[in-house]
Amino acid sequence: MSAKGRMGNRAATESAGAVVTLRVFRFHPEAAASPRYQDYRVPAAPGMTVLDALLHVKEHLDATLAYRSSCRMGICGSCGMFINGFPRLACQTQVRTLGSLVQVEPLPNYPVLRDVVPDLEPMVAHHTAVRPFLIREEEGDRPTAEYLQTPDELAAYLQFAYCIKCGLCLAACPTVATDPDFVGPQALTQAYRYSADSRDGGFTARRPAVDNPHGLWRCHLAGACTEACPKGVDPALAIQRLKRLTVAAALGLGRQRPAPLAPPPVTAQRRPDIPAPPPPTVGAGPEHGGGQAVPR
Repeated sequence: MSAKGRMGNRAATESAGAVVTLRVFRFHPEAAASPRYQDYRVPAAPGMTVLDALLHVKEHLDATLAYRSSCRMGICGSCGMFINGFPRLACQTQVRTLGSLVQVEPLPNYPVLRDVVPDLEPMVAHHTAVRPFLIREEEGDRPTAEYLQTPDELAAYLQFAYCIKCGLCLAACPTVATDPDFVGPQALTQAYRYSADSRDGGFTARRPAVDNPHGLWRCHLAGACTEACPKGVDPALAIQRLKRLTVAAALGLGRQRPAPLAPPPVTAQRRPDIPAPPPPTVGAGPEHGGGQAVPR
């Protein structure tokens, strides 16, 4: 058949509405049946994502199907699934790029709650353990002013701040597959993200969570986490930099003091051509026209 003929047939198929087979992993922990796969025939409209296809199944074919989703924009990270043998976000994966058979499974390396819903608690526990927040000994958790930071200091860690905690990197990691206690690329990346932040002084507090037999030295630099990351965070790079930071700290070569506090703002006079803001209406007393004051 000529190329023109093939294009004509393709156009006719698309106009008539292509149909794909969605093969979904099914598992109900309260049922006696073993895990199985179930096929659904789904019309693949242009622009349809795997998440759209699952929504079509739940609304029109099988209301018992369980999956997790939220934003549908690649921001929340809720819809991570194992799609055609690779960890992906279902909301960012186009059905028509996957062929006539689309196989959807729960993410590997996680316990399965039901169908394609993984239990992300292990990832959350490791993430919490590395203390993913700025630590300042002199101010604790109540900062009194802004911390100074230059654009270059921001650029040193910004890439690693784009993590959406989807868990795809752990699903792809071969070390997680063999060592369930491994801290994992997500948590190690966030440990580096905050330790590399010039405003932070908490690497000593984080070090026990990452520098241990199941920590960063278990990473073999397979790079599978970076390949799977949908946001370009590059966890493999972060882990190697965290190793360098750990060695430097052991040799006493790390950063000694975090960034200083910003000085108090200089009092400025309002320009006469800029009107004053209106009085507050929430929590304002009668003297400001806000009626009865709101108790605090």
